[in-house]
Amino acid sequence: MLKCVMAATMLLIAPGIAAAQTPAPAAQTSTPVSTLAAPAKPALPSDLPKRRGWSIIATKHSYAELNKRLEEAVKKNKMAIVNSASASDGAKAQGFTLPGNRVAGVFRNDFARRMLATSIAAGIEAPIRIYVTEGADGMATLSYRTPSAVFATYVTRRKKELGVIARELDAIFAQIAIDAAGS
Repeated sequence: MLKCVMAATMLLIAPGIAAAQTPAPAAQTSTPVSTLAAPAKPALPSDLPKRRGWSIIATKHSYAELNKRLEEAVKKNKMAIVNSASASDGAKAQGFTLPGNRVAGVFRNDFARRMLATSIAAGIEAPIRIYVTEGADGMATLSYRTPSAVFATYVTRRKKELGVIARELDAIFAQIAIDAAGS
């Protein structure tokens, strides 16, 4: 299977490039390793009315465990992680510590073909991104914009099929989230 690679993965595969392009500090009096403040407590489902078109699920899983569960849930639901990026992994390679975060692009080729047959412009939105973040308490949150929200801009009277595809994907992504976040 051909995998897409996001430009953001440059932090993961070539951390030295970013460092080489950044001027060196004049003098350093402490170790190069720094820790950024952890984000506030993970968003809870009660935040959903404030973020229309989003699904946000605070879990009782660690960041590493939720990533593993997400990979299993994607496979179980016959989808694929076609790309992935993690600023925390990139920062770690450069000696910095960030709270865990990973963006996983999830899609499937048959949906891509149907989507593109309906709207070439909508192709920029695929794959749909699922975001796993680590909270200050060590527990992880799973967030994603629903496919219907992502593709809404492209659905017109002449391109109703894209709305049908988005609703099919809504059900699949909801099941992925349930499988990944479940106990």
